[in-house]
Amino acid sequence: MRKAIGYLWAAPWTLAGAGLAGLVWMTGGQVGFRNGLIEAAGGALLRRLFPHLGPGGIVAITMGHSVLAVDAGALATTRNHERVHVGQFERWGLLFPVAYCLASLAAAAGGGHYYRDNRFEREARARAG
Repeated sequence: MRKAIGYLWAAPWTLAGAGLAGLVWMTGGQVGFRNGLIEAAGGALLRRLFPHLGPGGIVAITMGHSVLAVDAGALATTRNHERVHVGQFERWGLLFPVAYCLASLAAAAGGGHYYRDNRFEREARARAG
């Protein structure tokens, strides 16, 4: 029951990620399902978009139960880390992106790095190994 509630709570973001996964597939990327998640990698869309997200670009992002990565190698490398973010979406649901941004602001305001010291990123690094 708890897992079902987590899926429902994260569903709006999962649907948004699924829509992007469809665009990944239409631009030449690969889309599949693994352990209850939608995984999308590569394609012209992500190769063009991801280098421009954030100050240094990104290689992967989680949206609910959808994980998008710039290529298959990045998907494999970040899989455990992104799975932790899936759990965070299950706990925070629609509010997770807001909580994530607030955690980045709090980290920076406290003299830390907006990404490395974000509490959600610290948790993902610790739990992913």
